[in-house]
Amino acid sequence: MSDPGLSAIMSERRQLINLAYRLLGSLADAEDVVQDTYARWYAMTPDEQQAIDNPAAWLTKVASRICLDLLRSARARRERYVGEWIPEPLPETTQWHTGSTDPADPADRVTLDESVNMAVLVVLDAMTPAERVAFILHDVFRYPFPEVAEIVGRTPAACRQLASSARRRIRDAEHPAAPSARRAELVREFKAAWEATDIAALVNLLDPEVTAVADGGGVVSASLVPVHGGADVAQYFAGLPVFNLGRNLVERMVNGQPGLVIEFEGAVETVIAFDVDGDHITNIWAIRNPEKLQPWKS
Repeated sequence: MSDPGLSAIMSERRQLINLAYRLLGSLADAEDVVQDTYARWYAMTPDEQQAIDNPAAWLTKVASRICLDLLRSARARRERYVGEWIPEPLPETTQWHTGSTDPADPADRVTLDESVNMAVLVVLDAMTPAERVAFILHDVFRYPFPEVAEIVGRTPAACRQLASSARRRIRDAEHPAAPSARRAELVREFKAAWEATDIAALVNLLDPEVTAVADGGGVVSASLVPVHGGADVAQYFAGLPVFNLGRNLVERMVNGQPGLVIEFEGAVETVIAFDVDGDHITNIWAIRNPEKLQPWKS
């Protein structure tokens, strides 16, 4: 006979995965957090579990606090990271799973909405841990500030200020929304110009202040510093030996938005995300660190 209590507890898994990914920018870390959260639940006695009025809220609180601790320690880890750090990219939900025994199991999937596009994740990563947690819990998951305060260890008023500051950061970084069809068209035109090594066409597609960032993690080759400016970014991409030895450039959705992947012998080698302002590309993020490409394995 199935345990209805177990079913109720496990039904929170998807919510926790979604929360932890937004808080950490890493699916692998999010999975570890959720596993740790459930381990803490099952480490309690049945009487201790029964004493918890709202198990879902307890799980969220524990997962959020684990994430907060990880975010606080991440700054030291980032100082040791080789090159630039970019959040872990995700493909379409129909294309991946996180290692569950059932690849169709939706419990391990991240809902790909505006809160996980690469531009937002990059801004989130620049926030303080408390800002990020307050914003995600309140603005994305609609937790009231008194509950957020219990998790963050601040007053509700302070959490309100933290969320407001985070909101302002995201608003300042946002560009006017381009229609998804136009985003896809720009990425397609970028792909064609890159494949043709057409520097002039690349420059025309790029914002004059465009920034390109690569993340190899010290594991594979990648520029250790961002490249700025339309002409320099165009020259940089045109000079990359991408199309050697049978590599393919393929259009794919990256965190819910049009992007590109470089495939080599059927495996994804690089995932490229874009940010767009009107008719120009303003940011390019190329994730090459193999540890961040696990969800892209077929």
